[in-house]
Amino acid sequence: MTHFVGMHEDEVLGKAYDNRLLGRFIGYLRPYRWLAFWSLLLLPLIAAARLAQPYILKVAIDNHIVAGRMEGLPQLSGYFFSLILAEALLTYLEIYLLQLMGQKVMFDLRMELFAHIQKLSTSYLDRTPVGGLVTRVTSDVEVLGEMFAAGIISIVGDILVLVGIVCVMLWMNVKLSLVTFAVLPVLVYIVFAFRSRMRKAFREVRARLSTLNSFLAENIGGMAIVQLFNQQEKERQRFRQLNASYRDANLPVITWDASLFAVVETLSSVAIGLIIWYGGGEIVRGALTFGALVAFIQYIEKFFSPIRDLSAKYSIMQGAMAGLERIFLLLDTEKNEDKRESGQSPLNPPFAKGGEGGFKENFAPFETIEFREVWFAYQNDEYVLKGFNLMLCRGEKVALVGETGGGKTTVTRLLSRFYDVQRGSILLDGTDIRQIPLPLLRRRIGVVLQEPFLFTGTIEYNVCLGDEFARQRVEQAAAIVGADRFIRNQRNGFQEEVRERGSNFSVGERQLLSFARAVAFNTEILVLDEATSSVDTASERLIQEGLRGLLAGRTSLVVAHRLSTIQDADRIVVIHRGEKCEEGSHRELMAKGGLYYKLYQLQFKD
Repeated sequence: MTHFVGMHEDEVLGKAYDNRLLGRFIGYLRPYRWLAFWSLLLLPLIAAARLAQPYILKVAIDNHIVAGRMEGLPQLSGYFFSLILAEALLTYLEIYLLQLMGQKVMFDLRMELFAHIQKLSTSYLDRTPVGGLVTRVTSDVEVLGEMFAAGIISIVGDILVLVGIVCVMLWMNVKLSLVTFAVLPVLVYIVFAFRSRMRKAFREVRARLSTLNSFLAENIGGMAIVQLFNQQEKERQRFRQLNASYRDANLPVITWDASLFAVVETLSSVAIGLIIWYGGGEIVRGALTFGALVAFIQYIEKFFSPIRDLSAKYSIMQGAMAGLERIFLLLDTEKNEDKRESGQSPLNPPFAKGGEGGFKENFAPFETIEFREVWFAYQNDEYVLKGFNLMLCRGEKVALVGETGGGKTTVTRLLSRFYDVQRGSILLDGTDIRQIPLPLLRRRIGVVLQEPFLFTGTIEYNVCLGDEFARQRVEQAAAIVGADRFIRNQRNGFQEEVRERGSNFSVGERQLLSFARAVAFNTEILVLDEATSSVDTASERLIQEGLRGLLAGRTSLVVAHRLSTIQDADRIVVIHRGEKCEEGSHRELMAKGGLYYKLYQLQFKD
């Protein structure tokens, strides 16, 4: 069993309802209904041009060629070529309009998906492979582009042509038409028999592609580890398995697609054979003209041509349906995030701006943060925090220490509402933070994580993240944390380009930039989660000097393994197995000789 099984395995969706999916998808076409209108308007013109061509051929044969009359034949030839030219021009316009509409719809869908992913909860993102989300925003949406390229509206045109051909053939000769249409029941039965099998195959393809993308995203991101431990061959074998799985998932699609095309081709030939057999006898008996027989053959070829197209388009539509299932499943995920954004919670009434007990948007500086009997578990009843209580006052520096996995980081995540508490509450000046709109809450909190994350762009952008208010404070923030010293050594200073994930900077430099980012946004509350663990001793001294000025007048919650960095904290809280077991200053806890004393002795025993 390889490591990616389960973690990367994307789901193969269950039964889908085409009408429901298409009905929902049509909503995305409404802003571009005029493009759809003009495309639909072109369809009867294209159908008329196609239907008229065989009839002109019949008139030319019966009235001129067979009769030996050349008068009027050049004129009919001109009409025929004009219809061919008109059909080509109208088809070009239709395809152009459809492609244009398709690109606009795909743009809107990608924007909606990206905006939705930004609102998803941390718990959902923690358990969902990145590659799966990327597949939905890129490949699954791209399949819809193929659907427009094939012409979702042109399917209506194909049906219009089929209906028109049936009507014209019945008008010309009812008996010959009925003989020709004898193959249709067989065709309808085969198409419906293939339908469910092709849908299942396409679902499998999309799921396997998502799994493949997830593996690639993880493996390329961790390539340094793979190389360091000489695991290239094993990872290549794992990729071979996933690649083969994706290839094998495509084989049924190829099989059903080729089979359906072959069946349509065979039935088309059978229908022509029936026309020649029955129509030839009718000509011998004088009940049918030769021109009518040629026209019938032309019409049956035009009849099966859209059916052949429909078989190909049907495959594309099946892929599009599978893509739509996955897109809408993601869009329907975690819709309660909208409530988090607006400050509503299943446990609390809606947030009312300025209302009694509410939280004003133009907020005054807060006075207290209180964790009151907080219980939290990431999975089921495996509680990470158990009845946790803590009070922070404005301007205090409170440090959280304890063993790894004890719940320190969880406290900071709950304060920032990456997760919501399951029991108890976190209060900001007596107001449950679940009643505060998420943007307003996070505007007050600056977080520095253990692993700094930098975006592709400039140093300036990574500090201010495009925020105009923060941009004005970039240089000041860098100076406060000591980042300006290495920034000014760069060739382009604050405009120096940052490569993907900041690979052209050291870990310490990346952390300094993340410190500057927290300062630039001028937040009231600072959360430092193991923020100095990746910084060397010299850099740490510089940061500590900058943080002394930064933390003045601000509340800070510091998670630390290095006990030397938090000895000046106003209070140190020791968390053990999800519970607060000790609290006090460094001197008080050392004098107590409890768990903090033991942790300190372990770090400084040498």
